[in-house]
Amino acid sequence: MMAGMLAGAMATAVLAAVGGGPAGGEGGGTGGGDSFELRTVAHFSPPSATVPSHALTYDKDLVPPGARIEVQQNSDRRGTTVSLHVSGVRPGYAFGAHVHTKPCAKDPAAAGGHYQNRVDPVQPSTDPEYVNPQNEVWLDFTSDAHGAGEARAHHTWGFRSGQARSVVLHDEPGSKGARVACLTVPFGAVGGG
Repeated sequence: MMAGMLAGAMATAVLAAVGGGPAGGEGGGTGGGDSFELRTVAHFSPPSATVPSHALTYDKDLVPPGARIEVQQNSDRRGTTVSLHVSGVRPGYAFGAHVHTKPCAKDPAAAGGHYQNRVDPVQPSTDPEYVNPQNEVWLDFTSDAHGAGEARAHHTWGFRSGQARSVVLHDEPGSKGARVACLTVPFGAVGGG
């Protein structure tokens, strides 16, 4: 019981905006500088947990409570790199993972759609011209025999301020799949976003 409470309570975000003033709080990052760095680490808990977490699991078979997630963002005027590391998920499983537009909540759909550099004027977006790894941040991975996995995506563009708010894990790679877990992440913009 105590381990479950501690797992739900462990969520940390470390932000650093270089050359642009102070770092933002959990609700958002800071734009306007020359670079932005972020690291968010949390342990998944179910939406009904007594101790709230920024990491929610909707499918306890694929992402058990206590599984760990870490997301890093490194942005400068040359682009943005997002890295994902997980441990404690189902071993040998192929997950989809994407940056989404809204924070996580009890309802998996609350995280909104995929963040898109060029936003599809027709929502929900299904057009392959917009739904692809070049226009969105895809972090698909297959967990190893120990339930660990990682992915990294680099783009020459950056996030618009306040419009990238979470990373969602899906039950299959690519552009589809049910939402099985979510981490709220205060992604930041560079140069005013």
